[in-house]
Amino acid sequence: MGVPIDVIDLRRALGYFPTGVTIITTLDASGSPVGVTASSFNTVSLEPPLILWCIAKDAYSAEAFEAAEYFAVNVLGNQQADISNNFARQSEDKFDGIAFASGRGGSPLLENTAAFFECKTWKFYDGGDHTIVVGEVLGFQANDSVLPLVFSRGSYAT
Repeated sequence: MGVPIDVIDLRRALGYFPTGVTIITTLDASGSPVGVTASSFNTVSLEPPLILWCIAKDAYSAEAFEAAEYFAVNVLGNQQADISNNFARQSEDKFDGIAFASGRGGSPLLENTAAFFECKTWKFYDGGDHTIVVGEVLGFQANDSVLPLVFSRGSYAT
């Protein structure tokens, strides 16, 4: 048995690994748009094209994502920190004033992002206090003119 890990120190140390910032979107059972900020996004496979992201099991929108057939990963641009902050908070309408188009299954595709990935839910895995969501990429678009938003050591960077 090892020494117990201090989760605050662990979180701080993990912050030394820079990550991109994404907004994962879908529609809930009533057809309303749902979105959450996530930095736990990564590629899994190119054949088939698979990605993963993680959502806290107690997240307000966890049930909507667990029931969704489709979702979108919106990779934020370096001018979109305010959108990241908006989707990181619990609020009734995170999409108020946010411009978006409808992607596959109606999943919102945010405007002016660095990239987006339209995905079909493939599998879920238990990840402790999070659920690991694996999605099959059905379509994507990258915007070479937008630099990605990056998060490192507790703050945004480019």
